[in-house]
Amino acid sequence: MKILVCISKTPDTTAKIAFTDNNTKFDVNGVQWIINPYDEWYALVRAIELKEADASTVIHLITVGGPDADPIIRKALALGGDEAIRVNAESSDSYFIAMQIAAIVKQGAYDLVLAGKETIDYNGSSIGGMISELSDYPYVALATKFELAGTKATITREIEGGEEVCEAALPLTVSCQKGMAEARIPNMRGIMAARTKPLKVVEPITADTLTRVAGFVLPPAKAGVKLVPADNVEELVRLLHEEAKAI
Repeated sequence: MKILVCISKTPDTTAKIAFTDNNTKFDVNGVQWIINPYDEWYALVRAIELKEADASTVIHLITVGGPDADPIIRKALALGGDEAIRVNAESSDSYFIAMQIAAIVKQGAYDLVLAGKETIDYNGSSIGGMISELSDYPYVALATKFELAGTKATITREIEGGEEVCEAALPLTVSCQKGMAEARIPNMRGIMAARTKPLKVVEPITADTLTRVAGFVLPPAKAGVKLVPADNVEELVRLLHEEAKAI
């Protein structure tokens, strides 16, 4: 079985967020980059677990980005990917990115495409569905469990008020979220092996860019905390009535 895992480069959750060019571009200065957690902890680790259950499984990783994404994809290789592909293009447009990945899916004839449910920077949650449509694969979103018996997959996903269990035949695209797998840390053997694993750089196919960033807006600064003495219940009630509901 061939699995393709989508990997995104995202800012660390502790990074200080700032913008340049009249708030139209993200300021990358001093930013620490990481693998998008949904891609790493759930999509990639579940792929690794599937390979551990079937040694004939091959895991390929794919990212769309410039050379600065190489350390991120190398870390993913250290976790357990067999080889990686980087499409040499910079874009924040979901359709453009999905087109690049779908082209690789078609060329590689993958049995399973796994992606995180969203990236933690843009929170678009659209890439998986677009890849599925462009590749003509069935799609199951927001999966919390994935089991495979031969070529039939059983996927559990969260729905309003409960869970839904789906069955689908490979090939298949699945977006993954919490519950799919437990996070892992690369060991020294994996880190050393990742240095020699193939990382193929390919040029992008021609694709439209359907969206662009018009601007970014930071959330308003948090208001200061007001402390009310425990014996001043009247003041607390007044604040709840007059100020709290305005927040």
